[in-house]
Order: sequence, then structure tokens, then C-alpha cells
Amino acid sequence: MKESPLIYLDYNATTPVAPEAARVLSRYLEEDFGNPGSDYGLGKRAKDAVARARGQVAALLSCRPNEVVFTGGATEANNTVLKGVARHFGQGQIITAATEHPSVLAPLSFLQSQGFQVTILPVDAFGRLDPDAVRRALTPRTILVSVMHANNETGTLQPVAAIARLAREAGVLCHTDAAQSVGKIPVSPAALQVDFLTVAGHKLYAPKGVGALYVRAGAPFIPLLHGGGQEGGRRSGTENVPHLAALGEACRLAGARLTQDPARLRSLRDRLHQLLQAGFPGLVLNGPAEERLPNTLNVSFPGLSGAAILAGVPRVAASLGAACHGAEETTSPVLAAMGVPPEVARGVLRLSVGRPTTREDIEEAAALLLARVRELLR
Repeated sequence: MKESPLIYLDYNATTPVAPEAARVLSRYLEEDFGNPGSDYGLGKRAKDAVARARGQVAALLSCRPNEVVFTGGATEANNTVLKGVARHFGQGQIITAATEHPSVLAPLSFLQSQGFQVTILPVDAFGRLDPDAVRRALTPRTILVSVMHANNETGTLQPVAAIARLAREAGVLCHTDAAQSVGKIPVSPAALQVDFLTVAGHKLYAPKGVGALYVRAGAPFIPLLHGGGQEGGRRSGTENVPHLAALGEACRLAGARLTQDPARLRSLRDRLHQLLQAGFPGLVLNGPAEERLPNTLNVSFPGLSGAAILAGVPRVAASLGAACHGAEETTSPVLAAMGVPPEVARGVLRLSVGRPTTREDIEEAAALLLARVRELLR
């Protein structure tokens, strides 16, 4: 008997590699496999591939190619900014929000143990940080403000431009982790007015283990990695040519699709919400109705267990929150920071759609989830 196909609704956890990006990846794994530092033809072709990828990332971000630093992913990019700025200044205060990703909160906890002052600001019931709270928290000792662009669990979009404007007026650097937003909506460091911006490859149909960091020209930081001086001395290590080439191609594709993808994803997301709401009128939306990513739906079934719901629907691949938080059934720190009651937070599902998602996927997933909910309510 043929197994029913999986309905994948966890695109905020990771995306499949786009076929076009996979073909580029294969070329630089199997054919043009040279070291970009070599002077002969094979190496020069690899060097050209890195330069082309840098230009493609820069085009998606509307920045200059020399402001793009390649990394091994978003976690490395975030650590580079936080620790690099801290090491540059030697002491001072860093401001962030309670709903940040662990790749921001964990290095900040480390820096706090090293004597830096870390101020973690609360968010409102929608997960949004009030820019005025940032203004009040700024002091002459502040060296950096780090606020994510879009939350990985709820999709909440933060008012980064307003926050960065306040930081700039105070002479303070500003970083945004845009791992979830780049490729889903238009993202520009210039529009956001930030000095640093994080990109994750595997959130935009590139492979895992590759990312990028936008660094505004002249923005000070001490590199995390020292060695052969690659990336203009900002990130040493032999370039991962196949993954960088694939990242560049994925960014090219994302840029070409930005006029169509957001509206389509929003339509699928909203249809899923409507179906679940109709079948379970007590459904709770976690996060804002409008100011969020077009593909992200975070909902709760109060009184039920989200883990129990998913356990009974193996055909639907979804999550209870951030994939990197583990599988244990505890209240999401993001929902807790938003003030979501435990009995509501326990019934959470994060459902995120992507390019391959179809209307049929949505209809079938909703039917399966609601059937499981009815089963648990018996």
C-alpha cells in the first residue's frame, strides 16, 4: 500500500533546497571544485563563483557587495556581531528583546558573564517591542541594540527602522537578525537603517550551514575567526564555494519572486487559519493579525496539547515553536514573554507555508488537524 505524502508546514524551521540552487551546488562540488585562493583556472572559476554569489546576496538586500560577509549560518553571524562589537568596545551595555532567538540570547548571556550589561526589554501581547522602551533604555554606556526583524515562532515584525533611528541618534550601533524575513518579504539594511543584518541560507531555499552578514561600511567589530584573511579579514577560512554559490542562486530566485510570493503565501496562510477557526471556534491567534510574515500562522487550541495534536497526525509536518528549542513540551519562551497563559500556550501549533505548498495541502492539513482535535475532545 502506497504511503500518503507528507504535508510539510514547517518552512520556518527549514526549506528544501531550490532545484536551481541544487544544480549550482552540484556544479561546484563535482566540476569547478577549486580553491578560490588558487591562481590557475579551476581556482579562478571558484573565485568568480564567490564573487557572483556576493553580488546576488547584495542585490537581494539592495546593498553593496563589499558589505556582504559570508558565514556558516545565522548563528555564526549573530555571534560575530554581538561578540565582535563587544570586543571592539571592551565594555558597555547591549539592548535586546525578550523574544529573540537563542543565537542572540545565548551569546548575550555569555557576554553578561564577561561583565557586559545586557538589557532585555519586554514585548507586548503581540510580541512587539515598543521603540519608546528602547529610547528609555539607551544610556551613554550603550554600544549595541539587537532586535530581530521577524520572529521565528509568531512571524511578528518588529519596528526595526524606528528602533534603529533612535539608536543612530544616540550614536549606538544597531543589528537585526533577519534570518526569517529575508526572501519572504523585501528586506533592505538601508530601509531598516541598521549597521548589521543577519541572513540564513536554509530559510530561503539554500542549503543548511551557510549564511551571510551585512556589515555597513565602517561599522566596527572584531572578527570572530582569524586566519588566512578571507572575506576582507572579517571571516577567515577557505570559502565554502558550493554552498555560497547555491546561496547566491537562492537569493537571485527570491528577488525574482518577491512580487508574487508574499501574496500567495498570505492567501494560503489565511485559508488555513479560516478552516481551523471554523472547525474550532475557540482557536487563538498568537501574534498580530497583520504585522507578521505572510507565511506564518501561530495558533493555540486552548485546553489541548499541541504535542498531542501533532502526534496523532503524522502526515502533517509542523512544530510547537522553534525547531532548535527541542521537542520537550514546555511553554515557549516567546509566548511566555507575550503573556500567553500556560493553558493556551500548551496547545500551540506553528504552521508555516512555503513555495511548494498548495491549496490542496492546506485543505487536507486542516481536515486532519481538526479530526485529531475532535478525537482528543471525546
